[in-house]
Amino acid sequence: MPREVTDGDGTTWSLVEAYAGLSEDGRSEAARIGDSERFRVIATPTGGAQSVELELPAGWADVLSDDDLVREIGAAAE
Repeated sequence: MPREVTDGDGTTWSLVEAYAGLSEDGRSEAARIGDSERFRVIATPTGGAQSVELELPAGWADVLSDDDLVREIGAAAE
């Protein structure tokens, strides 16, 4: 299930684990980075910004705050 956050510029980002459509529960081991507890997450914006790929910890949708996710997006977009 996607999670949405809005940054300071008013851009709304929809975040979903990469390859989430490959499984019924919306999670996929295909998104796992190697043997780590980190997963590829795609952040897709509204407006003209570019999508970015993030590497976030397991459980990111539940454990990271909106501010944490906005910071991660900003760092990945640089």
